[in-house]
Amino acid sequence: MAEPIIRMNNIEKHFGAVIALAGVTLEVYPGECHCLLGDNGAGKSTFIKTMSGVHKPTKGDILFEGKPLHFDDPRDAISAGIATVYQDLAMIPLMSVARNFFMGNEPTRKRLGLSFYDHDHANEITMREMREMGINLRGPDQAVGTLSGGERQTVAIARAVHFGAKVLILDEPTSALGVRQTSNVLSTIDKVRKQGIAVVFITHNVRHALAVGDRFTVLNRGQTLGTADRQTVTPEGLQDMMAGGQQLATLEGSLGGTV
Repeated sequence: MAEPIIRMNNIEKHFGAVIALAGVTLEVYPGECHCLLGDNGAGKSTFIKTMSGVHKPTKGDILFEGKPLHFDDPRDAISAGIATVYQDLAMIPLMSVARNFFMGNEPTRKRLGLSFYDHDHANEITMREMREMGINLRGPDQAVGTLSGGERQTVAIARAVHFGAKVLILDEPTSALGVRQTSNVLSTIDKVRKQGIAVVFITHNVRHALAVGDRFTVLNRGQTLGTADRQTVTPEGLQDMMAGGQQLATLEGSLGGTV
């Protein structure tokens, strides 16, 4: 098996007396979708913010492509190739898709050898990337605010991939979407994974995770409850771990099987 592109090794994160993460280990491999599941308060947000350079771990190591990695801020993670798409998507609704695609475009301009924003070239790239992701725009000047929620997610994902992401972290990308839009986003995740990019898919929805996931890790109160691969995992097993396992079974018994 290939080496993991990123390994979060025994990560702890303390906020004063509060222990948000208590020794979480996670490995993510190129070309896989690793789903990180857990209920509210499980530690998912803290963990991905540590992975993406927002928080520094109190203890533990981050290995990227086999080498220790230390972040001073999120720009270090982005430079290394770790991109995060948060729920707010960091987009301006009245701005065009192309402008949103290249927003914060200084690294891209340098990579393309441009000293200024090339409108025509940016439009060409935007239309090409959107077509490859299955989104048919009226044109690159179409306002982002006219797109559906799933299409905006796809724009954000395509933008991260174009900027050179090797690890793509998706923070609850399907949480506020309908069935059709969710299907589009899950299809986009599958396309990205097939390009060899490692995807960390944060969700509390077991069905969405099982649709695209290769491996599954469940967090609960800042600890890892277990990791399973697609061949051994079951919907019931994942749901049971997320819901509290034995604690839920005990409660169900005391309430006469009504949970």
